[in-house]
Amino acid sequence: MRLALGQLTSGPDPAANLDLVRARTREAVAGGARLVVFPEATMACFGIPLGPVAQRLDGPWAEGVRAIAAECGIVVVAGMFTPAPDGRVTNTLLATGPGVEAAYDKIHLYDAFGFAESATVAPGSEVVTIDVDGVRTGLATCYDVRFPELFRAHADAGAVLSVLPASWGAGPGKREQWELLVRARAVDATLYVAAVDQADPEASGQRRSGKAPTGIGYSLVAGPDGTVRATAGAEPGVVFAEVDVAEVARVRKALPVLENRRLGRPAEAEGAGGGVRHPCPG
Repeated sequence: MRLALGQLTSGPDPAANLDLVRARTREAVAGGARLVVFPEATMACFGIPLGPVAQRLDGPWAEGVRAIAAECGIVVVAGMFTPAPDGRVTNTLLATGPGVEAAYDKIHLYDAFGFAESATVAPGSEVVTIDVDGVRTGLATCYDVRFPELFRAHADAGAVLSVLPASWGAGPGKREQWELLVRARAVDATLYVAAVDQADPEASGQRRSGKAPTGIGYSLVAGPDGTVRATAGAEPGVVFAEVDVAEVARVRKALPVLENRRLGRPAEAEGAGGGVRHPCPG
């Protein structure tokens, strides 16, 4: 399966950001992709009040993404914010397109490096996978990458690919951590990890301010052996990569870390269709 990463810089206006999704999705289709993944906070950037921009999954922004996916005949994954029952929002990935309709709420919240995501965002509790052209794919978001158990849960649910939309925080060593963590999660779970970050705002002519994580760029795809298969720079753009299901099988046979586990090995999880939810590990 061919996938695309749509690296972009979202702003505070959901309608304008939807136009970016439309343009990048058309580029992805032109490049032969069957799945296009956009960053966390594609709907609206961090650093603004999120409550006023949050919308339900049947609201106009999500419906706009569905219309783009239907028009282009491709599965789209994009980050948005939905209202939470306690007055906060949830940091949600919408996955929609041919045969796919699912949503994942970010489990691990970014209460680190001086930023408190949990002050305005409620955590999710379920592991979610989708099937794209028969390729089982796990959904994760940004800070989730620091928690290997989620990616192993994807593998236990049959995934050979995890997609990781992000709006990565800038700072000393953060780019190095980004690549290191993405590659490590691929090796931990012996699957592909397709990680798409917000482009660096400065590369889009915008000034970076405050502590909000607004992206650094450098989206990448790591193979099941941890090698980098595709990468982007700091600026907006589309990156393509191939997912080879047979390669995952070969790597897992040579390096059976999932089978060799002595701790945290769950019961078998099965399921298929538009979106499959599994209990959160731990």
